[in-house]
Amino acid sequence: MQRLQTRAQYEAAMAGGTASRTAHFVLHRAVLVTPAQAGAQGVQESSEALVSRLRGNDKPLFAVHDEPWIGAVVPKRWAKRAVTRNGIKRQIYAVSADFATRLPSAALVVRLRTEFARTQFPSAWSDALKASVRGELQQLFAKVIPAQAGTQSVVIPAKAGIQEGDR
Repeated sequence: MQRLQTRAQYEAAMAGGTASRTAHFVLHRAVLVTPAQAGAQGVQESSEALVSRLRGNDKPLFAVHDEPWIGAVVPKRWAKRAVTRNGIKRQIYAVSADFATRLPSAALVVRLRTEFARTQFPSAWSDALKASVRGELQQLFAKVIPAQAGTQSVVIPAKAGIQEGDR
């Protein structure tokens, strides 16, 4: 897994749209397309190439296209204390590392979109806040994992079970 580093990479990832959201977080995703794939699919220009061209740079934004890129945006507006912001970023990168093998090859940005209530979490980085952040991040990443081929869940109605007379 790679980490987003430049402003252009963050802009390209956030331009891709929203993949999932929870009460406090939103996950933006931009699919990584190599120039060869873009030409084969008839796409004029990928979002990555567009942002790169607009910046006046011929160098590709994402050198590696076969693994996920992850970035975190935790604004001061929603997490006033630096301890809280840094803790949330650490949790984002830790949870994304847990999901790394199952994430699609894409540029992903996790953004904090609302604050955690100080009345509920008075400490800047309490165990309760850590657990709450981690739980939401796990939900967020679970929503973007591609479904495994051939593992469709079959819903069986309660009345369709084996009856005593069927044995």
